[in-house]
Amino acid sequence: MSLRILITNDDGVDAPGIAVMEEIARTLSDDVWIVAPDGNQSGAAHRFTFGRELELVERRSRVFAVPGGSPADCVVAGMTFLLKDHEPDIVLSGVNNGQNLGDIINCSGTAAGAREGALHGALGIAMSQGVDYETGTEIDWAVARRFAAKVVDGIRREAGSGRAGAWFNVNFPFCPPDDVEGVRVVATQRFSRSPMRYYASDNPGKFFIAIPETPKPLHPDFDFHLLMHGNSITVTPVALQASDLALAAQMDGKIPL
Repeated sequence: MSLRILITNDDGVDAPGIAVMEEIARTLSDDVWIVAPDGNQSGAAHRFTFGRELELVERRSRVFAVPGGSPADCVVAGMTFLLKDHEPDIVLSGVNNGQNLGDIINCSGTAAGAREGALHGALGIAMSQGVDYETGTEIDWAVARRFAAKVVDGIRREAGSGRAGAWFNVNFPFCPPDDVEGVRVVATQRFSRSPMRYYASDNPGKFFIAIPETPKPLHPDFDFHLLMHGNSITVTPVALQASDLALAAQMDGKIPL
């Protein structure tokens, strides 16, 4: 039986990156489905839409938009309704326009799509194509196009078909495909502080939440430094169990009332 693949993203169902992801998925399987927000949901993190009706709008065969929905909403609709009789083996989220690295994965809708897929028992993989923001915002999908399917195959081979207790965050470097140096499986960068900041608007009394600079220091062997200062594809396994089990064991029974 062919792999069943569900695709989502946070840039919207019409974003160029999801078309790239569909190309990639179709090299792995002929059973590919897309359920994605109808517009940009960047920064939505793992938000669910509770208390407000949502709708699946069929755009074409096996492609659905969810107006106003988050990536997590889309994965739930795909996994537990559209494909409930044969749940997807893999959930691919992306390809995101720009890198998702370090603590930024906590606010990433791309990450949430893969995480929610993994929580439902699929192999969840988030994919982002890096951009060199110091030289501009133009994106080249060539590295993702050439290597993404091989990365998915490698993750499947090494991690199994899902239920491994983790989802995977993949970032492709902003270099020509022939310059890619390989794949590094590394930790995600914990910043010394949150990079999120109040950023004043030109409009009086208004502001943005933005990331004006990257907190320092950066570990040389973690995802952020390796992607920004090298040509390796980074893969990070991220645990679904968010509890600090060692600290829980250390503290259990030691907090008096």
